[in-house]
This record gives sequence, structure tokens and C-alpha cells, in this order.
Amino acid sequence: MLKVGDKAPDFTAPVDGGETLSLKDLKGQRVILYFYPKDNTPGCTTEACDFRDFQPQLEAKNVVTLGVSPDSVKSHDKFKAKFELPFRLIADEDHAIAEAYGVWQEKSMYGKKYMGIVRSTFVIDEKGKIAEVHDKVKVKGHVADLLERL
Repeated sequence: MLKVGDKAPDFTAPVDGGETLSLKDLKGQRVILYFYPKDNTPGCTTEACDFRDFQPQLEAKNVVTLGVSPDSVKSHDKFKAKFELPFRLIADEDHAIAEAYGVWQEKSMYGKKYMGIVRSTFVIDEKGKIAEVHDKVKVKGHVADLLERL
């Protein structure tokens, strides 16, 4: 897992709408990069809608919000449209970004072990450095807490 002060790993990846996005293109802005396991699941939907609802306050603080999951662009397009999400969703189908940020980890459910996203959020400063790390995020109150800390 990355820590505060580390350089945020750059990436270029497909996003909703079929475009690509590079982290380096956002230099000069603060970025909230949040990793979530799957589109259209209860916790992930709640988290995305919280980011949606706080978007005006985040933008007022010059913050760009980006969601990352292993879902496809097509899945992201549907998820974004269904919940009117005003920020970009990154399709990390090969989980290269999740691995670079240390959030692709072994998980366990009902005694079965598997690899997946550990819900995590990174705040990246204007210079491309990690300013905050939130791992094993609990959805309730997370976005409000982030906004307060900015």
C-alpha cells in the first residue's frame, strides 16, 4: 500500500464514455481516487451516490473525483447513467491500477479466498503526491469525512 508523501502511480486507462484518461493530465488539481469492488452493488452504489451528492462542494475545493473498479466501460456507462454520477469511472479490468496502488488483495468470504479490490481512497495533491490514504473504507460517512479534511 502506498503511503502519504509517495508519488501517485501514473496510469492511462479507459473511462466511461469510451475515452481514456491519464492521471498526469490532472496535475495542478487535487484528485480523489477511490477504489470500489463492483458497479451496482449496495455498498458501492451508496459510496458513488455519496460522492455524487457532495460533488459541488468537492469541485469548489478544486478536487476531481475518479472512481476505479475492475468493471468494463459498458458496465460503468450503465452505472453512471442509472445513478446520474457526475464524475469519471475508470475501467481497471486487468486490475493494473489497483495493483499499483496496493488495493488488489486477497480477500475471504464464507471461507473462500479470492483476489479483489479492498475499498480504499487516495487523495492526491496538485503535485501528484499522495496526501491521504484511507484503506478498508467504511462507506457510511466516508465522503463527508473526506470533504471535512480537505
